[in-house]
Amino acid sequence: MPRSIWSGAISFGLVTVPIHVVGATEDHSIRFHRYHLADQGRIRTRKVCELEGREVGSEEIGRGYELTSTQIVAVTDEDLRELPLPAAKAIEIVAFVPLASVDPIRIGDGYYLQPDGQVAAKPYKLLRQALARSSKVAVARYAWSGRERLGLLRVRDEAIVLHAMRWPDEVRDPSSLTPPPVEVSEEEIEGALALMDTMTRDDLEGDEFQDTYTDAVAGLIEAKREHKAPPAAPEREEQPGQVLDLMAALQESVSKAKESRGEDGHAEVHELPGPKKKVAAGKKPVRKTPGRDAPDEKTAARGPAAKQTAAEKAPARKRPARRPRSA
Repeated sequence: MPRSIWSGAISFGLVTVPIHVVGATEDHSIRFHRYHLADQGRIRTRKVCELEGREVGSEEIGRGYELTSTQIVAVTDEDLRELPLPAAKAIEIVAFVPLASVDPIRIGDGYYLQPDGQVAAKPYKLLRQALARSSKVAVARYAWSGRERLGLLRVRDEAIVLHAMRWPDEVRDPSSLTPPPVEVSEEEIEGALALMDTMTRDDLEGDEFQDTYTDAVAGLIEAKREHKAPPAAPEREEQPGQVLDLMAALQESVSKAKESRGEDGHAEVHELPGPKKKVAAGKKPVRKTPGRDAPDEKTAARGPAAKQTAAEKAPARKRPARRPRSA
């Protein structure tokens, strides 16, 4: 069980729930050290006073705010603990909102809230079940690591999760990054939606969601340890540098997505809306159905009037309602 990294209480109106905060995630990344290439000696970062030119220990190091290059205002841990904040040792719930109303860019790391003892079990379960039944999340304020924070509480299985949130002024305005004005046709939008349909799934389980980079680094280290050649990298399929025909790229993407799922990659690609082909004057376009180009005996016996293609006999196919464009 991970250790507690913060203790306090959830304040829910007049209800108080004593809790411990523990990490909800783990980092399995492979860590590297810096070393001297000549003799493999470790390279370490040392804390040196720039005035005295000597290394100092942690007991000699304090915290301060630099007013000018020559004036520092010292701020101690005790000063921060005594700040007049109502949420100094509490996660104070201030509102309940639908999760869809919270921009994901404001949601940060997650932590499990563990009830502190038997006295906290019932109010903890009460809050968890109320959150689950309401399908809402709680927004709270709390003070942690020398600053006041905004947090989001949600339910995950039998636990309550606290996500750190960014304040509104901490999110940069993306307007300067938007592309120049460009027209996108309805056919291209529908083609993109068709590609999304082929890539839609119900969960995030599978090899494509595994950390292959860490596995590859571990394999590289093992090969070097045994003085073997590292595993060869798979050949990557060359991608065109620039998409010239967007509809053709969408159709090919749909085909590849279906093939990767074991489906016939060419079964329904022709249903994607594409550029209209030019037809010679006086001729009507005829949609050919595979396997039905030649008439059978019954069709031939009925005469020319009965010679209709499958596309002409079938009722008109209704197109899905177009989604409104976002403003």
